Amino acid sequence: MGKDVIIACDFDSKQKTLAFLDKFTGRKPFVKIGMELFYAEGPSIVKEIKARGHKIFLDLKLHDIPNTVKKSMAVLSRLDVDMTNLHAGGTVRMMQAAIEGLTREDGSRPLLIAVTQLTSTDEESMRNDLWIEKPIDEVVMHYAENAKIAGLDGVVCSPLEAGKVHGRCGDGFLTVTPGVRFADGDVGDQKRVMTPAEAKRIGSDYIVVGRPITAAEDPVLAYERCVKEFID
Repeated sequence: MGKDVIIACDFDSKQKTLAFLDKFTGRKPFVKIGMELFYAEGPSIVKEIKARGHKIFLDLKLHDIPNTVKKSMAVLSRLDVDMTNLHAGGTVRMMQAAIEGLTREDGSRPLLIAVTQLTSTDEESMRNDLWIEKPIDEVVMHYAENAKIAGLDGVVCSPLEAGKVHGRCGDGFLTVTPGVRFADGDVGDQKRVMTPAEAKRIGSDYIVVGRPITAAEDPVLAYERCVKEFID
């Protein structure tokens, strides 16, 4: 899978989601289904969007005991998504169990990536709220290395860290980067952000873009702008 722009379909209903996707006539963008939409509509929304021809990143960020994650991943694997994720903070053992659950009988499976630190997290909140004293860059790299040891395909990380992750874990280790905003846009609640062009330059493999596309006056035009800046 090459570089791509993933649209975060952070809607609270099937109706809003399909109305949004209907705007993309002749296009089938890669979409992210997160907790809000999945919890509102359940697995059926995944199946319906997949049937429309879209690639899907199912963003549920699993984090539990290894056996629970393994069984849950086996269920998610049957939805035929293209990518899913979990929290790297759940330990190497949990990530290995996830791979076991996600892998189908024929050996195929969706891409599995790990969240290192959320892009809304900064060093101050890591120290004060999480009691993690290490610098955020070191923590992200350590979590990325653990994900690689566990056999995962890559990590979710800030665009600011994508180049460093490739340097530590290899060019083939995927970096999926949210926190992407246009230079003339609002950063929202993200703390560590970058433009699509900067994400391209630093080596991100996938960028996840939500409100700059979904809340745009012309979402298709905003998507095309992202593709132009990041891929073309």
